[in-house]
Amino acid sequence: MTTPRVLLLHTGGTLMMRGGEPSPLLPDVYTQDLVMELPLLRKIAELETRILCNLDSGDMQPHHWVDIARAVHEGLGTHDGVVVVHGTDTMAYTASALAFLLPGLDRPVVLTGAQRPLVEVRSDARSNLVDAVSLATMPVPEVGIAFGSRFFRGCRAVKLDAWGMHAFGTPTCAPLAELGVTVEVASHVLPPRAVEPFDPRLEPRVLALRVFPGLDPSLLRAALEGGVRGVVLEAYGAGNVPHLENSLVPVIAEATARDVPVVVVSQCARGAVVLGRYGGSAAAGEAGAVSAGEMTAEAAVTKLMVALGRAGDSGRVLAARSAFGASWAGECDP
Repeated sequence: MTTPRVLLLHTGGTLMMRGGEPSPLLPDVYTQDLVMELPLLRKIAELETRILCNLDSGDMQPHHWVDIARAVHEGLGTHDGVVVVHGTDTMAYTASALAFLLPGLDRPVVLTGAQRPLVEVRSDARSNLVDAVSLATMPVPEVGIAFGSRFFRGCRAVKLDAWGMHAFGTPTCAPLAELGVTVEVASHVLPPRAVEPFDPRLEPRVLALRVFPGLDPSLLRAALEGGVRGVVLEAYGAGNVPHLENSLVPVIAEATARDVPVVVVSQCARGAVVLGRYGGSAAAGEAGAVSAGEMTAEAAVTKLMVALGRAGDSGRVLAARSAFGASWAGECDP
């Protein structure tokens, strides 16, 4: 039986950090061989380790997503799966971005990290790494997050807990796999898709704005004047926005007229945007807002960046409507 080959890409994060109270945790120079630290990984796969960067994920930027996606795309040509070690704070953004930058997958791409560093005695890093490498050898051809003995669809994932070991979840999608005594793979895992040429284009000039009582619409108008190319509006409930006092409807109409799409997501962890259910959401829809359905804010931001990158300098609203009218990687129900 042939030993599976897995590429492990290191980008930083808590897993390889040093320090701690009273000093802050800081990225460590990558001097530890993970296979030496966890020799049992050799029992799972033949590992190739590559360092892409060594960042606290709070410093991750869209150009890093492109670098990671390119390395994954290249690595999948010679490996059975890829594991990306990443910080937890922005892992859901990176997982979503990779899902949209890698639309054709016939093998797994698994992100993982830790809430406590690998060098500490009481750490979740070991189990998460073992789970991630194991999943990278299995027939789960999706970008996902391995954390807390579960495998979550990356473009549905959110970080739910800053302190607990079960930090991630997918409130609108059951886990793709449960890793207990056995590994139970769910029936809704996507089938293998034909690998496509890598397309690095994305537009980073996207603004995510949370709606709250008292939000001054002129702030969004100033962003339009400042050159924003797309907006993700985190609205109330099923997509409701103010439409009486401090109405956001006129500025949504202005954005649409400027060919700047306004995509609406819900602030609720569970639920979906239905433009037209309430007066405010109906008015937003009539002004040109685009519904993201049940998508997370992380997925909406990254999908909009990719869609706008492919659109170029014109047709941005049409590109957003097309993108958010379809499921690219299981980020929304078809």
